[in-house]
Amino acid sequence: MNPVRKKRLMIVLAILAGTGIAVALALTALQQNINLFYTPTQIAAGEAPQDARIRAGGLVKEGSVKRSTDSLLVDFVVTDGAAEVTIRFQGILPDLFREGQGIVALGKLDGEGVLLADEVLAKHDENYMPPEVTQALEQSGMMKHYEDGKQGSKQ
Repeated sequence: MNPVRKKRLMIVLAILAGTGIAVALALTALQQNINLFYTPTQIAAGEAPQDARIRAGGLVKEGSVKRSTDSLLVDFVVTDGAAEVTIRFQGILPDLFREGQGIVALGKLDGEGVLLADEVLAKHDENYMPPEVTQALEQSGMMKHYEDGKQGSKQ
């Protein structure tokens, strides 16, 4: 093999190796930062991983919000109509957070099935609901109940 051809082969191999390493690093970073959405039904069924950060959403159950008197700790229940999951959040809830409204919480599940949230997102106006929450409510048949309650509160 002549020296020019050998040098060209080494350059091509180096480019392929570099590209392979870059792709592997990008996939690793994406896998660590992905937050999969789970409904309360999926969490209750044990489909959600215990050691990974997840997103969970649904409607905040009426009468379920319990605030700690000495700290910013808040416990509340989220439902999709078929199952419920308790969410524990330490911090200030969004201004638009209230019972009967759709939310998405980001956090990790503890051993008891409680989602320890580090972020809570509330819908930004009365007509919007996160797509994942809408789909979960439609699958459980709760969407009609939610819309009937929303229209009853406008009258």
